[in-house]
Amino acid sequence: MINDYSQRLIVQEVAPRDGLQIEPIWVATADKIALIDQLSLAGFSRIEAGSFVSPKAIPALRDGEQVFHGIARQPGVTYVALIPNLKGAQRALAAKADELNLVLSASQSHNRANMRMTREQSLAGFTEVLELARGTSVSLNGTIATTFGCPFEGAIDERVVMDLVDAYQRLGMQGVTLADTTGMANPRQVYALVRQVLEQLPAEALTLHFHNTRGLGLSNVLAAYEAGARRFDASLGGLGGCPFAPGASGNICTEDLVNLCEEMGIPTGIDLPRLLDLSRTLPALLGHEMPGQVAKAGRNADLHPLPPGLG
Repeated sequence: MINDYSQRLIVQEVAPRDGLQIEPIWVATADKIALIDQLSLAGFSRIEAGSFVSPKAIPALRDGEQVFHGIARQPGVTYVALIPNLKGAQRALAAKADELNLVLSASQSHNRANMRMTREQSLAGFTEVLELARGTSVSLNGTIATTFGCPFEGAIDERVVMDLVDAYQRLGMQGVTLADTTGMANPRQVYALVRQVLEQLPAEALTLHFHNTRGLGLSNVLAAYEAGARRFDASLGGLGGCPFAPGASGNICTEDLVNLCEEMGIPTGIDLPRLLDLSRTLPALLGHEMPGQVAKAGRNADLHPLPPGLG
């Protein structure tokens, strides 16, 4: 069993943003707020509560201001907003987001599809956001999408990723996220790149964002954890995916990840039974089944009675 607090695995819950952004039905603002409020009570220290992108681009999240103003904020919880540009940052700051998450892609093709600009143009635009945030208490995180592979270009040169990590550091970002946007990573690749990145960044500044598109999501978490990473994005029920990348099915499932950690003795501080109860409400909210497994099968600790006559 792993008891050292320094070995704690931190889960950043992204269902309210990344999970809901590709849902075909409109989730009412009150339901988004209720979901975030329940997550806030489940033991998370970080929740990506919404985004401030163009309503035309992501109509499912067009109520970002109302959501951030409506949630019951809990002490010790960081509420993160995804922002694409200066205008998004201005809206997020007005809504009192605690952290701004900026995104560009290691792949030029995906950056054009997602942001309608080159990587270099995205980086140049981020300087305006840094200036806006200067002197405020808001923290800044830079995500590198398609770190482990691109559906348009294939393999991504590690030197490109390392150069972008360096660029984020020089800009003054407090954190960096390496995102496997379409689930193309494998554990050996993840281990090697995370070890390399941690030579430049402390573990507390690094987040890994994996998708389970090809069934390797939790394997990649373990590889990154063994390499020294300690913070991971996950989505309740396994919801989510990138609307600008073909085949980008859901994120790794939060309750499945927390269950894995409990089975291995890795502390998370998250209330798994509460999380499972919340996940089981999602099919009624969204109108379809979730890809997560533990909510369906139950925990190993959830024992069953013997058949009649064998007791």
